[in-house]
Amino acid sequence: MAVFMVDQCTKVCIQARTARRSAELDGAPGGTKIVFVRFLWATIRIMPVKQVLTESRVPVKVYTDEIEGSARQQLLNIATLPFVHHHVAAMADVHTGIGATVGSVIATHRAIIPAAVGVDIGCGMMAARLSLTADALDEKRLQLVFNQIGRDVPVGRGQHREERTSGEAVRPFEPLLRGILEKHPGVRKACGKSTNWVLQMGTLGGGNHFIEICLDEDGRVWVMLHSGSRGIGNAIGTYFIDLARRDMERWFIQLPDRDLAYLPEGSEHFEDYIEAVGFAQAYAAWNRQAMMKLILAALERHLPPFAITSEAVNCHHNYVEREHHFGADVWVTRKGAIRARCGDLGIIPGSMGAKSYIVRGKGAADSFQSCAHGAGRRMSRSAAMKSFTREDLARQTEGVVCRKDEGVIDEIPGAYKNIDTVMENQRDLVEVVHTLKQVVCVKG
Repeated sequence: MAVFMVDQCTKVCIQARTARRSAELDGAPGGTKIVFVRFLWATIRIMPVKQVLTESRVPVKVYTDEIEGSARQQLLNIATLPFVHHHVAAMADVHTGIGATVGSVIATHRAIIPAAVGVDIGCGMMAARLSLTADALDEKRLQLVFNQIGRDVPVGRGQHREERTSGEAVRPFEPLLRGILEKHPGVRKACGKSTNWVLQMGTLGGGNHFIEICLDEDGRVWVMLHSGSRGIGNAIGTYFIDLARRDMERWFIQLPDRDLAYLPEGSEHFEDYIEAVGFAQAYAAWNRQAMMKLILAALERHLPPFAITSEAVNCHHNYVEREHHFGADVWVTRKGAIRARCGDLGIIPGSMGAKSYIVRGKGAADSFQSCAHGAGRRMSRSAAMKSFTREDLARQTEGVVCRKDEGVIDEIPGAYKNIDTVMENQRDLVEVVHTLKQVVCVKG
């Protein structure tokens, strides 16, 4: 008989799942609970790491069999760095990024790689379930909702007019940002003259950011959105990435990739970066909340009266945090990954024509208590534009009220990995709580 080691967090998750299911089975025929508990423990197995790369200083544990050559090399480059702790984890949606792969989790001793955190600092997801059901939605109402959201929430490079900004929402951020800009006026310059962080509070941005109205497995209505820290986060990320590169040159440090330039603890810019990235992550979370308020107001204009249920999630998937893993306090950078501690709720979206998932973390140690943040791209934007047509887009988004023009072909579902495969590869990292399918999608 094989014997597997199960960490304490996993035991707690098992106990919680057993308790929940046991409560559901009260009154069931004798022996049902015993069978369930035996089945639950029988499913405990080694975490589903598909491959381990061992060519570097520390191993890379990969949760998929499908990994492009460039992404593989990026992971190996990261694993050579002397301050990387224990191993690097690559999630099931891993693909090539800038310096660090998207879908990677990097634990580091006394140093942070700004390009691994990225320029959309604090980018993440928010979702809330409403008291409405599918019966309240018809094609006419969905089109009205789509149009209203498009009017009320600026997308792309858009921002609010001054009279529509929320002073209450931005006021807590002003003192902290003022201090950052006094020490680093270059951040303001990186923002550009057309970007106003106050006017961008409650805006979507571009690229793969989106707002969706979804139905879950029981036909209940959800609002889900994907966005980050907008122009100010981009400026902070860009500015400190450049500072880290200059430090590497000044200290004559050779790296396998210049985008792996790092800021060590105790160095000139480290504490300022922590302060700035903390600001951007908080701003991103508030930006999502501000947008959610605007979206709900838009829905109220065209749908029957509703309430928000207690099921709401707001989580980052591009960020850095201080955590404890494998016996050490370390900096954990999740670049396209969400935290999935035991019991944590998270959101894993598919593409604009595929399913999405509300999940609960299992606290898997080898993933640094993390999971994938989405389907992950399988081809670049330029390749998607060359490979697909408007007809392909219309076919792949059938039944969804959304843009179907050439401007969003790069976001076509066919440009992304199969979300069902991603979920299967991380079945031991998270459990599915709800399965969502969009009926409206507003793209950035």
